[in-house]
Amino acid sequence: MTLTRPPHPWTTLKPWGFGVLLLAALGASQAASATAATKATASEESAASTGRAPQADLPPGILKILRQAQVPPSALSVLIAPLLADAKASQAAAPRLSHHAQSSVNPASVMKLFTTYAGLSLLGPEHTWRNRIYTDGPVRDGVLQGNLIVRGSGDPKLVVERLQDLLKQVQAAGVREVRGDIVLDRSVFDVRERSEPFDDEPLRPYNVGPDGLLLNFKAVIYTFTPDPANGQVQVRFEPPLAGLSVTSKLPLTSSPCTDWRRQLQADFSQPLQVRFAGGYPASCGEREWPVAFPDPAQYAPRVLQALWAGAGGQLSGQVRYGARPAQARLLVDAPSLPLSEVIKDINKFSNNVMAQQLYLSLSSELGAPGRFEASRLRMSQWWRHGFPAQSEPVLDNGSGLSRTERSTAQALTALLQAAHAGPHAQAFTDSLAVAGVDGTAARLKERNPQSPVIGNAWLKTGSLRDVASVAGYVQGQSGQRYTLVAVLHHPNAHQARAALDQLLEWTVRDLDSTTASRRARSSHDRNAAPSGTTR
Repeated sequence: MTLTRPPHPWTTLKPWGFGVLLLAALGASQAASATAATKATASEESAASTGRAPQADLPPGILKILRQAQVPPSALSVLIAPLLADAKASQAAAPRLSHHAQSSVNPASVMKLFTTYAGLSLLGPEHTWRNRIYTDGPVRDGVLQGNLIVRGSGDPKLVVERLQDLLKQVQAAGVREVRGDIVLDRSVFDVRERSEPFDDEPLRPYNVGPDGLLLNFKAVIYTFTPDPANGQVQVRFEPPLAGLSVTSKLPLTSSPCTDWRRQLQADFSQPLQVRFAGGYPASCGEREWPVAFPDPAQYAPRVLQALWAGAGGQLSGQVRYGARPAQARLLVDAPSLPLSEVIKDINKFSNNVMAQQLYLSLSSELGAPGRFEASRLRMSQWWRHGFPAQSEPVLDNGSGLSRTERSTAQALTALLQAAHAGPHAQAFTDSLAVAGVDGTAARLKERNPQSPVIGNAWLKTGSLRDVASVAGYVQGQSGQRYTLVAVLHHPNAHQARAALDQLLEWTVRDLDSTTASRRARSSHDRNAAPSGTTR
């Protein structure tokens, strides 16, 4: 059964998307380093010598939006810089606009750019996670006399369709009945469930934590389909979970389709007995509601039990967590999707748990269980080696779903420029949302259907309670391509988000500024020419 559906935004952290719906459902100030400051000063001196200094003042349209939202200009960090054919030339070129570019800020989900580019650099775009299934007893006539062990690899996208295919491979390999247990080994990561959710929305799928055996993002999609003839709405859920009971029918109401989830009067307090006590507005049509399973530890065992039974498999024991015995024999070895495909889901749809899976894999791929501390160390070493002149980003879990992660616009610009000049440029750019077309940037077309940015920018967006951000590549009308990083950090950040759209448009509309710059340089050259010199 194909579960891919069109995006459905429903949270400030941009988590939309089972298939696409769940892909995103899952969407300390410090001084800049002296090295970065020195580099910025050198860049400004270089710009002055060429007669083209970076614009320090924000465009009037941006200032107007900030004033209307009661956001001071100091709350906005911006760096817009040209991309040139030669990487060194790009680094030396004067920025087109620089405003608080060295301020250390929390860019929210834009931090995923560090994780995904490090993944491409350290693991490679063709990297796959290996999902392996073992047996610890003999198999005769389709019967396994022992346990079936499912060893997780940290695969960020082991969703229902791929789980079903994995179980088909098990049966094709000769196991149709397990006279023992199905053992789930998730020891590839050493992480604990958060004791408290990130915010006061614990059942939002973006709050799902990483897992060495992450199945289907630990989430359930409830689908509400009106049946006007009977005055009811049919309630279905997927994936199947053994033992889960859900109210299957509700009365239809004539209420307007506003805040329809609240009208359902949902009760998730008993994870295996989900109840809806209210009604459903007929005017809503069919709707879906992704919810993180309230008891995450029970999720994987119950999904595996239901899928194994659904595939016709028999089980005499239970599904439980455990470790793979050393003497267990490999039965099935199934690769994940390649990293180049995984990062499309991470960046386009701002999938938090997939980003954390990749981040932990940076250390687990070295042989020891993946830990956040070990991944931070590897990221730090990678950054210092590749970006020695830049402020080091502060990483927590690699997804941006954090109050402590930090970067400067200058460091993010350096990363974007390096990625553009590196061997994995296409894979990295392909992972970004196309403005007005797909992913978290699709809604730009709804906000402004005539925007020149549509189809001309490749972006990663970010959003937290006090943060609105965007970073990526923008194609100017002059033919020049730019890197753009803009971060609003203020309690009114979301009221001023239109400023980010305006910055994108300002960057695209570069013909006037390019012409003005050429005229200024020409005037400078004429004034500087010795008397009697013909030009």
